[in-house]
Amino acid sequence: MKYFLLSDIHGSLPRLRTALDIYRKERCDMLLLLGDIMNYGPRNSLPEGLDARGVADELNKMKDEIVAVRGNCDSEVDQMLLQFPILSTYAMVVDEGRKILLTHGHVYNRQTLPPGCFDAVVYGHTHLWELTEMENAADGGSTVICNTGSITFPKGGNVPTFGMMDNGVISIRDLDNNILAEKKLTKTKKQ
Repeated sequence: MKYFLLSDIHGSLPRLRTALDIYRKERCDMLLLLGDIMNYGPRNSLPEGLDARGVADELNKMKDEIVAVRGNCDSEVDQMLLQFPILSTYAMVVDEGRKILLTHGHVYNRQTLPPGCFDAVVYGHTHLWELTEMENAADGGSTVICNTGSITFPKGGNVPTFGMMDNGVISIRDLDNNILAEKKLTKTKKQ
């Protein structure tokens, strides 16, 4: 399967539409939403094209293609507008035997990984993209750490970014769909 990894939309309908155009052109199978979907958050300025209802409407059209987790700006009120669950702190996707942990990043991240062996941990929250690998002490293998950045409020001089996973390769891309970085996943060792 081909997965589109998206975090920190923060209610920007134009940015979401740009990302979804790429999702369709790339013929992705699933949209994995990593939180902070509709609310722009009190520390951020108003995003371009803020339209929480419009964001909900666009995403609800593809509800059967979405797996989502809760971000620190997501709430029960947001859930009332969305026709797919968003309130879990994390979710796991298994793709061809590879275990991918999805989370927002405010609870679990590179510094605070949950127990267990994962081939990749994918999150957002900081609005700074990252694609690295770290040793997994639990099984002696390695885990790919992927922060997809943000399509709406990129930080650190970065351009708006998202991620994609296809055939065991995770990539970070800009909104022109240029690949900025990519890493191949290896399957965790069985214990």
